[in-house]
Amino acid sequence: MTRAWQALSFLLLAPAAIPLIYIGGVLYPYIAPKTFLLQGSAILALALFAYLALAGQTFFYGRLRALTTWIPALLLIVAYVTSFFGIDFYQSFWGLFARGEGLLTLTAITVFFYLILFSADHVFLERLVKIIAIVAGIVAAVAVLQWITMLFGGKAWFLPPVTGRIGSTFGNAAFLAGYLGMALFVILVVLRDSSGIWRRVYQTAAVLSVFAILFAATRGTILALLLACGVALVVTAWKGEAKTIAPLRRDGSPDISSDEMYRGRTKRGARYGLVALALLAGLFFMFRAELAQSSFEPVRRIASISLSDGTVSSRLFIWSHITGEALRHPLSGYGAEHIDQLFDKIYDPGKILEQWFDRSHNSFLDYLIQYGVFGLALYLVLIGMFAAYALRLYRRDTYIGLLFLLLILTYAAQNFFVFDTPSSLWLLYALFALLIILLREEPASQLSFKHLPHIVPGTIATLIALLIVPAVILPLYANFLLTKGYVYHLIDVNRANAYFERGLALGTYADLEYGYQAYDIYTERQAVQLSGENRIAAYEYALSLLTANFKKYPYDARTATYLGHVIDTAPPEVVVDDSFDQQVLSRAIELSPLRAQAWYMTANISLRKADALPQDDAKKETYYREAIAILEEYVQKEPMLPVPRYILTTLYYKLGNTAIAKKWADEAYLLYTAPDTAAARPAVKYYIAVKDWQHAARFLADLVEDNPSDYDVLYDLAKVTYLAGDPAAALRIVEKLRVENPTILGTDPNFLDAITAYEQSKK
Repeated sequence: MTRAWQALSFLLLAPAAIPLIYIGGVLYPYIAPKTFLLQGSAILALALFAYLALAGQTFFYGRLRALTTWIPALLLIVAYVTSFFGIDFYQSFWGLFARGEGLLTLTAITVFFYLILFSADHVFLERLVKIIAIVAGIVAAVAVLQWITMLFGGKAWFLPPVTGRIGSTFGNAAFLAGYLGMALFVILVVLRDSSGIWRRVYQTAAVLSVFAILFAATRGTILALLLACGVALVVTAWKGEAKTIAPLRRDGSPDISSDEMYRGRTKRGARYGLVALALLAGLFFMFRAELAQSSFEPVRRIASISLSDGTVSSRLFIWSHITGEALRHPLSGYGAEHIDQLFDKIYDPGKILEQWFDRSHNSFLDYLIQYGVFGLALYLVLIGMFAAYALRLYRRDTYIGLLFLLLILTYAAQNFFVFDTPSSLWLLYALFALLIILLREEPASQLSFKHLPHIVPGTIATLIALLIVPAVILPLYANFLLTKGYVYHLIDVNRANAYFERGLALGTYADLEYGYQAYDIYTERQAVQLSGENRIAAYEYALSLLTANFKKYPYDARTATYLGHVIDTAPPEVVVDDSFDQQVLSRAIELSPLRAQAWYMTANISLRKADALPQDDAKKETYYREAIAILEEYVQKEPMLPVPRYILTTLYYKLGNTAIAKKWADEAYLLYTAPDTAAARPAVKYYIAVKDWQHAARFLADLVEDNPSDYDVLYDLAKVTYLAGDPAAALRIVEKLRVENPTILGTDPNFLDAITAYEQSKK
């Protein structure tokens, strides 16, 4: 049993190291491996615990007498009940690779909470916090190295790749900052009693964590830590910080006067800190406009916070509207992992930056949506009881108690702007168990079962351990096969499809994401780069997979929209079923009424029919009018987008109604406040047709900025710029093309002669 006990201790410590995990060769390499390891460790740990408990090993069962210990179990029960009566329990239980959450993950984290509660002694807890501190330091070091390499424009082979802001081994700046914002306080807890080389290690880890959070530029965590810093200074300025153990006089009695002097010094230091913090805040607000233009991203992002900021206004719109939807089912909620269904309902492209969303960027609101008011209440009670236990610890040990109070304050404050990951939620639960253990002494005891045959504990443990096959191994293999198919999707379509079929045959929850990936692969790459039979095979596979998911997940607007887009980009050799396409797009509009793509593709059904007719066929105008009616209906619902107006402009121009075409173009131009290729393409067609070269040049410039390697568009910009009266700018573009793609210049000899003549005239 000694080896089983050691294995259990190892598995209970394993989640502390999971933030380090990043494995290539699978889909979502930053998230999926962490999720599978967390779930697998929980299953194996539960199996070992069952074996040991049934075999007579003693555990700290008496800790369950504290009512607080039942909060995670009650929250899990509420999550299961609300999900059972929610939109789709199957999806709620399994979740998605992309997020790594769902009831299974919540169950695993809750299992870890109780196993730590039953198993941990003070030696285990000391190991736990030290591992958390060391892992956080490594994660922070990776983040800082990423920032340094980005600063110098390089890339290190041993570092995870960076897209956007640094994310270290989390691959996401917000996930990184949220985790380090909590782990920083654990590092400071461990730092106090460390010495020698380990003290320097923890000091370095703390400094690196602060820099990593700063470089990640996640405003929610930075503001939460500033709040925690302010609270710490206020508390210290008010009460001071007593030494843990007062120094002794020669006679062996405690030197109270020395302790009072120390307390006085910390009070003065905290007061100076408050003055400095207030001064910095004043200077920040005084020079906020200048700081908003800073080249240092963290400062720029903090200074740019305002109601007019795109991200802020988008978040506020989501919160206000999604709360209204959540309150339609305040008691039952919608079930785990179904926030995206509410987001689709309230989605407004004129107000929201993100296309698809499965979180509200507010953990408290997420709990309300998923688990109703009871789930939110239990989540708040969990945070409140964490704070209450930290306050009790503060009365025993001022330093450590204050750090845990600041930790839960930071967690609650940052989660008002972001959301939990499995790593941060596990950390919360593990530290909550730690607080309960520190403040409640209970003796170890055995379960009161009668003596069981030796085969029983082993059999039960084996049955529990076998759950790892459907829960972890099969989904992991499905993920691997999906990745293999992705590798071959251009070089061998049939082989890629075979890998996809093998993955789907496993019968896991991966089918929904297989559909998402099939859509992305086909519309972004295969439809553009393949031709002939290969393109048809790719289309038919994406169509069949998304059609199956369309039937299986009738609530998923994303699947319906993606299926409509695949049909809309069908190869010319394929006959499209317009009635089925209409059915698909009607559902997409029903599920997400203001999402533009479904409206555009509905209009395309009529436009496809028009394009199939001879030029002089009278029915062409009828189909154009049908498309116009659809787009005009959408414009009434969503009045802030330039794209549908420019599409209407081109349609009316084709019909010869130039006055109405100009009216729509003028309205669209006023709404075009930021580069948008979807609007720029039809705008360019119209402005070139009416020989409005100045406007055409503006939109072509936006297209070039979006894709500088599109030399056809760049050459068009040169010609239009010349016609707009700026031959010097046109010549600069031609000189660039002479270097990068000289052959394209010969495609328009008249323009080439004109620009060459201008060039000669300037010599």
